[in-house]
Amino acid sequence: MSSSTTVHSNRVPGDRLAVRIKSLIRAVPDFPIPGIRFRDVMGLVEDADGLREATAALADRFRDAAPEVVVGIEARGFIFGVPVAQGLGVGFVPVRKAGKLPGEVRGVDYELEYGTARVEMQEVAPIGEGTRVLLIDDLVATGGSAAAAIELIRGMGGVVVGAGFVVDLPELPGAGRLRDLGVEVFALCSFLGEEE
Repeated sequence: MSSSTTVHSNRVPGDRLAVRIKSLIRAVPDFPIPGIRFRDVMGLVEDADGLREATAALADRFRDAAPEVVVGIEARGFIFGVPVAQGLGVGFVPVRKAGKLPGEVRGVDYELEYGTARVEMQEVAPIGEGTRVLLIDDLVATGGSAAAAIELIRGMGGVVVGAGFVVDLPELPGAGRLRDLGVEVFALCSFLGEEE
């Protein structure tokens, strides 16, 4: 088997892992506003084996890219990003909503699928010229928050070696938007429209 379909021999292969992950993710209609079908990853987080397998698979997928730090987007990106960073033996840097970080920050405004928001990163984050950064979040939809995080990382001199997600919503432009920014995008599974 190729390394793109197998994580390690003691872990669940990619296709079976995708099916397992999808079985643990709930679909919540009309949240946070009417017309949005929210993919709730908390079922995956609540399953110790599923969480471990998912974060190990994300770490393994990007190991050869040799990231020096993992950046996670608030809040679910923290849940997945920290164990990915641990699995890679590197540090973790949070990208947070506006006003949540102490000290000097830099920020970027972006569009959500249901409004607008701002993300920020501390100026003292260990990202400088040429630092290899892996971006992690739970889900890519429109790509707004991830694109904003990429802008923050690049603004500090970092090189984004990849963006890893648990879920891709391929009917929305997010993954393509990030690829257009020159970033390798990988998701453990995807959901189309009303798919359960």
